[in-house]
Amino acid sequence: MRNLGSMQFRNDFVNTFDGDESGQLHPRQTPGMLYSKALPTPVRDVKLLAWSEDLAKELEIAKPSGQDEINILGGNAVNPSMQPYAACYAGHQFGNWAGQLGDGRAITLGELETSTGKIWELQLKGAGPTPYSRRADGRAVLRSSVREYLMSEAMYHLGVPTTRALSLVSTGDRVMRDMFYDGNAEYEPGAIVMRVAPSFLRFGNFEMPTSRNEIDNLRKLVDWTIERYYPHITGEDKILRWYQEIVERTASLMVEWLRVGFVHGVMNTDNMSILGLTIDYGPYSFVDDYDPNFTPNTTDLPGRRYAFGRQPSIAKWNLGCLGGAIAPLFANTDELVKVLDTYDNYYWSKYYSMIANKLGLDEARADDVHLFRQLDQMLSTIKPDMTIFYQLLNDLPLDTIENAGDVMNHFENSFYNQPGTEQIEMLFAFIATYIKRIKSNTISRKDSLKRMRANNPRFVLRNYLLHQSIEDLEKGDDQLFTKLQEAMKDPYSKNFDEFFVKRPGWASQKAGCSMLSCSS
Repeated sequence: MRNLGSMQFRNDFVNTFDGDESGQLHPRQTPGMLYSKALPTPVRDVKLLAWSEDLAKELEIAKPSGQDEINILGGNAVNPSMQPYAACYAGHQFGNWAGQLGDGRAITLGELETSTGKIWELQLKGAGPTPYSRRADGRAVLRSSVREYLMSEAMYHLGVPTTRALSLVSTGDRVMRDMFYDGNAEYEPGAIVMRVAPSFLRFGNFEMPTSRNEIDNLRKLVDWTIERYYPHITGEDKILRWYQEIVERTASLMVEWLRVGFVHGVMNTDNMSILGLTIDYGPYSFVDDYDPNFTPNTTDLPGRRYAFGRQPSIAKWNLGCLGGAIAPLFANTDELVKVLDTYDNYYWSKYYSMIANKLGLDEARADDVHLFRQLDQMLSTIKPDMTIFYQLLNDLPLDTIENAGDVMNHFENSFYNQPGTEQIEMLFAFIATYIKRIKSNTISRKDSLKRMRANNPRFVLRNYLLHQSIEDLEKGDDQLFTKLQEAMKDPYSKNFDEFFVKRPGWASQKAGCSMLSCSS
């Protein structure tokens, strides 16, 4: 295991592309530049709150043993081989072109190569202003940092493609935040997350040079990205095949989000990973009561552009923006459009297979589509707790369900509101159809249940749990925070059933539990 302060970092991105090396941090446009040098701004007192042992082992980094190393996690020191920078990118936000955006509170320290040859990018979020901070301070608060740290690692253990989080530190500083942009700003404790990914490149990195007609920069960035992150793609048509793979990775990611009930909350093009990872954890949530129109982001109201059920279509829209960004590299857009048009078939094929796995079916047959639609209509109408419903479905006694009363008794603990007569009939009709289909499986019941248990999480990081852990941490109590770190590593077992409960009534209207914003 290596020491964070003495290991040798690579700086491939800054050594490859043009950047603003002035080190000046005042907000400005940086035409022609793909990044700007940005040293972290020191804070008052860096204290280590959390450390991901699993990720550290993969990175071959030893846990900091002294304050000098901890200071690196908080931006109060840098390894001599690091060349910190903020990336310049653009994006479409809530469907509108936003122009230059960039890393406003994230600073990449450099790239780290492990003994396996894998290269990781290490980045501090909340380490101070950059040229892309606009009117903001570049800082992060404990509230948002705890959410990013825990959810990054929770999604990894759920099996969802994601960026990771290595550490969480407090800064000893107070940071002013207006949680809901309603004029009620308050000081909150500051914190910084060190997040990790093979790359934090996003769709917006490619939109930026195109919007400025910097086609040479665009071509250079595309060629470098393919060579570095998609080395298996070669040949004259490599850019088109690269775009095809991004379409497929993004579609697969949407299916994984729906599988576990995750709602990102702010799917702007600058928040879409070029590697098909979940990136930028802000006003996210898991679905409690099943509702395709649920959005946790108050900034997304009333339109609900980024609601749970709309995420797949928004992903395709964002892929269209990426296609437009790389279009100058093609003689015409016909082939790009054809690739984008493959999204729907690929998505639905993956989606049906995912639902079949959640239901324990041997495969997704053509005539199962009716069952899948029946399931979604029933869930959308009755709105049971999604996580609990699927767990109870795992335990459904196929041979003893005889009437609607039996069904109601079995699923009772998943309801937030008592179903009416028509809803009960709808639930019973689905279960009857489902049991008939299960009994036609070509796999054993044991294998069917194994498939269900591997695809239906029993523990998810619900917002009210996150909120409680944050409130406790602000009071100096880390018991729940520590317990959640253990539970999130084992989300498919019954080892943490103290959390296997519905969202409590008090959390349905409490700020930070049901209502979040881009400031969250």
